[in-house]
Order: sequence, then C-alpha cells, then structure tokens
Amino acid sequence: MVMSMKILWLCNMMLPVVGVHLGLETSPKEGWLSGLLSQVLADDQNRIEQLALAFPVSRELLTGEGLVKGETIILQGTLECLGKKVEYYGFYEDTARPEDYDEALEGTMKELLDSCAPDMVHIFGTEYPHTLAMTRAYNKPERTLIGVQGLCSLCADAYFASLPEDVIGSKTFRDILKRDSILQQQEKFRRRGENEREAIKNVGHITGRTHWDAYWTEKWNPKATYHKMNETLRGDFYTERWDGQQARPGAIFVSQGDYPLKGLHYMLLAMPEILGKYPEAKVYVAGNSLIKNHTLKDKLKTSGYGRYLKKLIKQLDLQDKVVFMGRLSAQQMKEQYLHSSAYVCCSSVENSPNSLGEAMLLGMPCVAADVGGISSLLQDGVDGILYRGFSAEHPLTAEQIAGNLAKAILQLWGDSAALVGYCENARNHAKLTHDGRANFEKLMEIYRAMLETPPQ
Repeated sequence: MVMSMKILWLCNMMLPVVGVHLGLETSPKEGWLSGLLSQVLADDQNRIEQLALAFPVSRELLTGEGLVKGETIILQGTLECLGKKVEYYGFYEDTARPEDYDEALEGTMKELLDSCAPDMVHIFGTEYPHTLAMTRAYNKPERTLIGVQGLCSLCADAYFASLPEDVIGSKTFRDILKRDSILQQQEKFRRRGENEREAIKNVGHITGRTHWDAYWTEKWNPKATYHKMNETLRGDFYTERWDGQQARPGAIFVSQGDYPLKGLHYMLLAMPEILGKYPEAKVYVAGNSLIKNHTLKDKLKTSGYGRYLKKLIKQLDLQDKVVFMGRLSAQQMKEQYLHSSAYVCCSSVENSPNSLGEAMLLGMPCVAADVGGISSLLQDGVDGILYRGFSAEHPLTAEQIAGNLAKAILQLWGDSAALVGYCENARNHAKLTHDGRANFEKLMEIYRAMLETPPQ
C-alpha cells in the first residue's frame, strides 16, 4: 500500500498559479493543466505528500525581479494553493529553438532532481528537449510517466499538408532572416521527433487518449505500459451550451491557422463551393494572423505560408470572408464557439485537439478531418461529420481535400434534424471523454500502480 507520494511534474511552461505568485504574466495555453492541479490539491484522499512543478523560463522574463538562483535553476520557491504547499523550479531552456538538444539540460535536470527528490516524475508532453533530458537524468523508467500530447514525428510527415511544390520551396525575407522557411519548419519538427522517440523509449509508462497515439507509442516502445487517460478541459467550457438561434448564420470557426499543419488553406479552397449555397458564410480564425499587410513591418514579417494564404484569399475573392481574430482568452474562445454555426478542424494531422473537445462539450456542430486520433474523439455520422483529409499513404490533392471539407459542411447545414442529433451526441460524448472526476481518478490509479512497483 502506498502511504504517500512525492511527485514532480515537468511542464512545458510556467503555470498561472506560479505566475500570480511571482507577479509575472503567463500564457493561457494548457489551461487544462491548471484544472488538474486544482483537483490534485483539493483532494485530501490522494496521499500526495509533496507536489513540485518544474518548467522552462527565459532569463529575460526574470530580469530585475531578483529571483535568479543560479545559472541553470533560475528560480525556486514554495507557494500555497488551496491550503497546500507546492514547490516550483524554473530552469533555463531555449524554448524558441526546441529542435536543438543541449546536453547541458541533463545537468540541470539532475540538479533539479537532487533538490526535489521525487518518488516519481510525470512529464507533460514530448515536444521539448527537457523531456529527453529528464528521462536521461532520472533514469528510472518504472517511475517515469510521459503524457503524450502531440507527436512531433508524425507532424513532420504531414507538415506540408498538400501545399504546391513552389510554395513548399518558397522563402520570404522573414523566412531567410529567421531561417524558418516551410522546408526548415518541417526539418525542425523532424529533429524534435528524433528526441521525442528516444524519450518515449526511455520510460516505462505512457498516458495517451487515442488509438493513434497508442499505436505509435507502442511501436516505439513496446515494453512501456500504455494507460488511456483523457484530458479535462478548461472550466469555462462545462457551463454553457450552444444554441443555434444565437449563432451567426454561416459563421465557421477555426481555432488556429498560423502554420501549414493546421490546414487553413484547405478551408479557404473549400469556401467557393460553400458560398455558392450559403453566400453569408464567413471563416473566423483564432490565433496569430499571417496576412497582416497594413505596414512595411507587416510585409517584412510575412512568412512563406502567410504569402500563400494572401494569394488564395485574393484569387478566390475572399477578402471579406476571412476574419483573423488574434489570440483569444478562454472566455473569448467560448463566445466565438457559441456564436458560430460550425466548428471545423481542418488540420493535416492531430492527436486529440482540445479545441474539438471544447466545441463538442458546448454541443455545437462539428466537422473534422479524419486524420490522426480525431476519430477517437468524434464518431462520424453520430457526433458530427468526419471527412477524408490528408494521408501520406493515400494522398489527395489540396483541392480534393477541400472538396471533401466543403461537402461535409454543406451536409451538416443541409439537414437540420440530423444537426440537432449531432450536437446532442457530441455534448454527451464529450462529457464522458472530459469528465474531470473520472480523469483525475484514473491519474491517481496510474500513480498508485507506478509507486507500488519497487524501483530498480
């Protein structure tokens, strides 16, 4: 019987609870992790004696804050949250270049482990070098758990997303200056994927959520124990419900579109066919805009993919049909879902996008490419509509994929009775998938099973 646990969480970024404690601004990304932290701290039965958070920070972020502790562990301290003590460690890592592995990180992780002395390490995500560094430094596979989010290796394979050859090979001034052309972006994902696969080989336990991540992680490490554990979403999305009467007619919401993998070009290519039936249709895109063209600075910052999107918008006469909304908070995202007539995931590959989970949880009409692990979240013809998207094995042209997407949206909007059923089913399915209590109990079950195994 496990009496207590000392657990270290290795995260990709500083959680807001630490940022608030230090008076620093933090990113709203991975908000689900804050929800999980709250659950862990609020539960008095879980026997977690000590929880520590470790995350990368930049030295620039802390300039003048008086928080620098050393050259590698930049900050360290304890905060109180929900009446519990939480240790935190910020370490230096160049997260702007995650494709570059720095062996010095292994020394940083050893220093961190000496300070924290955990019984086990839970690593959230495989996208950054600190994941591989931690698996090497800790070197206790039976006490190391990696939670798979995306899979960089597979992102590299799907990165070009049916783009024309001349676009793939193009470079803008910005791309040359930043060494960040479309080809170079794909190579960065490939290099990150090499580190990712080695990290997965180094651990004894993996959590995932889809048939797709289960298949690939087992292929890379057949000796590891795979635990299926769904994610709990941000709290904002559990409290309201989509109502078609409140939605803007023809409003299509895409949660991201700032690099080829997210497939915004498929959505643009699909628009003429959709507009033929629904002339009021518009695409609303959250996140960074790649098509700003107001100033010389905007033009100089345009990427190769951004230039291609601008060209498509002009060629297809979509100037008044595409709205880039910038970065949105959780509340703003929710408002956009609730006021849209369809959510679309048009990526060339995804594992289990939280944006699709959020849309389903709100009970809104959903269309998604049947790629990666998407079908583990949304059942075609039951919760919404899946369409045939990108496939390296059975390739389609961008125009063919866009045609499939257009037909899916027209089918969705063309049968109001079916749409009502989709929305109801999507919401019920997502409430099970993203059940916070069930997911938390599964995590505690995994922790207990790991800690009851004697360390080797």
